[in-house]
Amino acid sequence: MKKLSLYTLIGLLFCNVGFAECVEGDCINGQGTYTFASGEKYVGEWKDDQLNGQGTLILASGDKYIGEFKDNKYHGQGTATLTSGDKYVGEFKDDKKHGQGTYKFASGEKYVGEWKDNKSHGQGTLTFASGEKYVGEFKDNKKNGQGTLTFAGGDKYVGEFKDNKKYGQGTYTFANGDKYVGEWKDDNFIK
Repeated sequence: MKKLSLYTLIGLLFCNVGFAECVEGDCINGQGTYTFASGEKYVGEWKDDQLNGQGTLILASGDKYIGEFKDNKYHGQGTATLTSGDKYVGEFKDDKKHGQGTYKFASGEKYVGEWKDNKSHGQGTLTFASGEKYVGEFKDNKKNGQGTLTFAGGDKYVGEFKDNKKYGQGTYTFANGDKYVGEWKDDNFIK
């Protein structure tokens, strides 16, 4: 999964506070618009001189985040739209995707499910542009645990995965009805 460049830039934005300014409203405790020397702009709620509440952050690159902030970090519900065409809609915690969310890639892939520390982690569905689809458990951006992988041609594997590979007990059913049932290791049927 791709990392959002928005996260790392938030900290950099506040390094330039000497060259930035509040151009409208109350940028300490209230609603205000703040522009940064680097070209970024924030419009939203402030508390104790920090981004807190609802707001919109537009980066010089054109990437945009609309959602909740807490202590200058993405925190709560939000939408991150990247100029690459990628888009994430869901929960954030301390500047990271965390909780339930949907990430749509410009390539046509889409992940819907649980996130932890910016990685797909927990139950989710990954749909590939090719038509292949995985529904099951993820750990650290990889298929890990129980899941079902359905191929565009009609073949299907139901069973265990480890590090994105068929590993453990599982059943591979071909589109023609033939089956392999048993033990798998590193994507290969062993018995």
